[in-house]
Amino acid sequence: MTVPALPILYSFRRCPYAMRARLALAHAGLACELREINLRNKPQALLEASPKGTVPVLVLQDGRVIEQSLEIMLHALQSKDPDGWLAPTQGTLDDMLALIGRNDSFFKQALDRCKYPERYTAEAVNQAQTDALTWLADLDAQLAESGYLFGMNPSLADMALRPFVRQFARIDEAQWAEQPWPHLQDWLQRWIDSALFAEIMETYPGWIPGTTGPTFSTDSVESD
Repeated sequence: MTVPALPILYSFRRCPYAMRARLALAHAGLACELREINLRNKPQALLEASPKGTVPVLVLQDGRVIEQSLEIMLHALQSKDPDGWLAPTQGTLDDMLALIGRNDSFFKQALDRCKYPERYTAEAVNQAQTDALTWLADLDAQLAESGYLFGMNPSLADMALRPFVRQFARIDEAQWAEQPWPHLQDWLQRWIDSALFAEIMETYPGWIPGTTGPTFSTDSVESD
């Protein structure tokens, strides 16, 4: 069996789960072979590595597969965490994981229904809009004290949630700008303007099976 030169990351540029994985890998400075895939035409190699067929999926050089975005983040940051994303100045790792879990269940469901209202009943969409606004207002209040979710510096929670808040903001950017969430809006914009965001959102060609994808690597880009 041929051992790959680098770990392999199956990704899709706009997917918020894949974005959070790339954030941690880039920040930790862990190089990998990036395979940008078409979610409507999933390559067999992805399905063999992870039958669930969603991104991100990280295949390590020893053959181990990490197929959850949060687990990829933890894997990267446990290897190298230059800005202490796993050690916030307020709260604990467990506190951050609880907030991320709520984001990935409660808010993600609301986000999907706000983004694709044609797929759901009017009642479900109305409830989702209420849930999303409540969630985002709560985040704004949490950010008011220090500008980050758990203290004075960026943390795992900030980086795990930002791709999803960005997705909500892009549904209706004019409406987003009018919301009474100055701390949340600033928190999101600082990240969008950062070098780290530019790094992880670089456009790569779609991966062609049988070829080696480009190397996704950085010398530990500083967070916002």
